[in-house]
Amino acid sequence: MLNLISTIKDSCVENYYPKGWDFYKILECCKHKKEDVFERQSFWHKDFTPVMCKDMTAFEVKFGHEIALTIKEAREKKQKLAMILPAGPVGMYKWAVFFLKEWKVSCDHLYTFSMDEWSDSEGNELGLDCPGSFGKAIIEAFYKPLGELAPPHQQRYFATRSCLPTYVETINRLRREGAQLVTVFGIGRCFHIAFWEPHFAEEFETESEWKKATYRLGAKLNPLTIEQNALWWFKGLIPAVPARANTIGPGIFLSSDKVIGGCYGTISGMALWTTLRYSPSIWVPSSFMPTMPGKLFFTEDATDALIPDSFYEVV
Repeated sequence: MLNLISTIKDSCVENYYPKGWDFYKILECCKHKKEDVFERQSFWHKDFTPVMCKDMTAFEVKFGHEIALTIKEAREKKQKLAMILPAGPVGMYKWAVFFLKEWKVSCDHLYTFSMDEWSDSEGNELGLDCPGSFGKAIIEAFYKPLGELAPPHQQRYFATRSCLPTYVETINRLRREGAQLVTVFGIGRCFHIAFWEPHFAEEFETESEWKKATYRLGAKLNPLTIEQNALWWFKGLIPAVPARANTIGPGIFLSSDKVIGGCYGTISGMALWTTLRYSPSIWVPSSFMPTMPGKLFFTEDATDALIPDSFYEVV
C-alpha cells in the first residue's frame, strides 16, 4: 500500500524540489508540538529570540514596533543605521510608521535597501511605478506614510540592475562611519531569505563560497516561490508572477548585526519549524537566521501540529 512518506524519493527524483533537501529531516523538524517552539537549539545565537503572536494583528504590531524601536535606538545613539527592507510581509510597516510618528523620530539617519525586485533574466527590474513592484510597495507602505520623517530620497536604495551591485560598497562605507546593518525579513515557503533560493546551493562547492555571494541579477525562482507570490500579490494568478528577480545574497543578510524576521499563517508552519530546527544548511537559507542576534516573530497558528503520528507508520 502506498504511504505518503514513500513518495518522498520519487518527488526528489523528479527534480521538482531542490536536490539537497533532506525530507526526513524536514519532517522531523515539523513533528514537534506548539510548546516545543521555544526549545533552544545548539546552533541558535545566544541573543536570538522567537516571539509568538496570538494572531495577525498582534504579529504586525510587534513586528512593526521592533522595526521602529531599532530605528529610534540608533537615533538616540546618534548612529547611522543601514536596514534591509522586504516587501513581504508589509503589514508591519503601518505600525512602524505609527510608533515613529508617535515618538516623533526622524529617519534622516536611516539608509534603506530594498532586498529584492521582480526582473527579467537580464536583471532589468520592474519599475517603481508598476503595480506589483516591491519597491513601490515599500514606498506606499512605509516612506509615504512617514511623510517628513521618512529617510531622504538619496538614502533609499532599490534592487535595480544598476543599484543592487553597489549595496555592499555603500553598506561597508556606512559601517566605517559607525552604522549597524539590520536585516528585516520574511521566510519563504521553500525557506528562502529575500529571493535567495535553495537550489542556488548546487552552484557552490563550499559553504564559505556560498556565504560570500552578495547579490544576484535575474535569479531563477523556485516553483514554490512563484506559487506563494501568486497567492500574496496576484490573487492566485500564477502566470502574472515573474519567474526571475534581483535579490541580495547571504553575503549581505548573514553579515547583519541584527535580524528582525516574520513568519505567519498555517501555510508557513513548515517554514517556521524547519528554520528553527533544521540546523544551518546552504540548501535551507532560512536555517542560518537563528544563528544571528535578533528576533523572529510568528503567529501562533504557524506552530500548529503539521503531521499526524500515523504519517510515520511506514518509514
